[in-house]
Amino acid sequence: MVSFRNLPLGGKTIKMLCRQCEETIAGTGCVKRGVCGKTGELAGSQDILLGTLIELAACGIKGEDADEIMVDGLFMTLSNTNFDKKAVDGQTGKAKKLIGKDAEIRCKDVLSLDRNEDLRSLKELLLYGLKGMAAYYHHARILGAKDEAVMEFIRRGMASLAEDKTADELIALNMECGKTGAACLALLDESNTGKYGVPEITQVRTGAGKNPGILVTGHDLKDLEFILEQTQGTGIDVYTHGEMLTASSYPAFKKYKNLAGNYGGAWYKQKEEFESFNGPVVATTNCVLIPKDSYRERLFTTGTAGVEGVKHIGPKDGKKDFSEVIAMARSCPPPSQIDDVSLTIGFGHSQVLALADKIVDAVRTGAIKRFVVMAGCDGREKERTYYTEFAQSLPGDTVILTAGCAKYRFNKLDLGDIGGIPRVIDAGQCNDCYSLVVIAGALAKAFGTDINGLPLSFNISWYEQKAVLVLLTLLSLGVKDIMLGPRLPGFVTPGVLDVLVKSFGIKANGTVAGDMAVLKIE
Repeated sequence: MVSFRNLPLGGKTIKMLCRQCEETIAGTGCVKRGVCGKTGELAGSQDILLGTLIELAACGIKGEDADEIMVDGLFMTLSNTNFDKKAVDGQTGKAKKLIGKDAEIRCKDVLSLDRNEDLRSLKELLLYGLKGMAAYYHHARILGAKDEAVMEFIRRGMASLAEDKTADELIALNMECGKTGAACLALLDESNTGKYGVPEITQVRTGAGKNPGILVTGHDLKDLEFILEQTQGTGIDVYTHGEMLTASSYPAFKKYKNLAGNYGGAWYKQKEEFESFNGPVVATTNCVLIPKDSYRERLFTTGTAGVEGVKHIGPKDGKKDFSEVIAMARSCPPPSQIDDVSLTIGFGHSQVLALADKIVDAVRTGAIKRFVVMAGCDGREKERTYYTEFAQSLPGDTVILTAGCAKYRFNKLDLGDIGGIPRVIDAGQCNDCYSLVVIAGALAKAFGTDINGLPLSFNISWYEQKAVLVLLTLLSLGVKDIMLGPRLPGFVTPGVLDVLVKSFGIKANGTVAGDMAVLKIE
């Protein structure tokens, strides 16, 4: 089995090589310890898990157990998802048990360093797209949804990582990953709306109340539902954090009077925000960081998330028991106030399409001259103030379409509206980038053009592998001239970048609003 641990690189022995996220050291790779806090030992366990999943796919093993192991295993290796080596090794054990033999894991082609760098880069791009797809498919699966076409591609894509492929073949697989990603995002959208109703335009308060509380972060709406059900009538308030903000727009959650609002912002601020919250925090998916000692005992994980030494709440008979979290909340003081504003959310494609005539008229009359998609992931770097400055500098006749935690860079700004149409249209979580694609497609149809013919610009903020899947989805749909940042992926070689630039017009962000061409639609 090949892993990145203890391999020579540039005359040095490295403990790991991880460059799957935007924050990777020097834009080239974390080789001693991840910026996220991941150790070389944990990175090695994740490499072994990935190799075993590749073997699982290469062996052609299918079935409910195999699919769950594959999907959840890929999700566990996503950035900021699972820091518990024991849990990662346990997932590897499950996969090996299904394989049922001591065959050599055939993952050298993707994990070894001594190969054609462009082919390796294309395989990494595919692997990270598959990780993102697995994360979204996991969310759909736990709500009871399945799509064999999505699962078939995940298996085939993983198996291809152990095969010799040409550059053209790998480019085709990446485009197919994006196309399948669109189907996966549509499946999750249908699952969420089918279970919780169509999101409604909603005002959400960010201030803190006087009751003790439980903070729920991540993306898993079903876990939030369990917690809201179990805290009814207890005097405990439940708050959302990060991308859980969107939950308040679903009709099914509006019945819970103990859903008090949203606390804090994007994932990277959690060490300060979890500390000031004072009560227990439940991390349901990725976007969890290794906690500070000040709140470590108040942090719980569930689902694919995990942190060594932190209590993990698993399922039992299809449900989860959060009684330990509730008992802790009763003994904690209320959250400390960090801000108190009202955020407008709930602009999924159904709500926006209901306003389609109004929006089209605003474009025809010139009231709206441009739409800018500013979606994706937020992060820690100072350079990300660019997105706030960009939003502030946009002309008053520009509408921002957003989804994911990137919105926290500008969603508390008072940017006003255009004839009653908000200048910031928040579609929801990162998976709700699907809604932005549906909205853009509907506008294109209304004006008799394609997406690239609209007065529409894409300024995407990326951080981890779900954003890679969303990017591949946009590229597979033919979207061009995407600005990507705050820096380009470290795993993309100059040769692969050249293909992306020539084929799709990918560029690093940094363009000021005043430099953007304005396309006039007659």
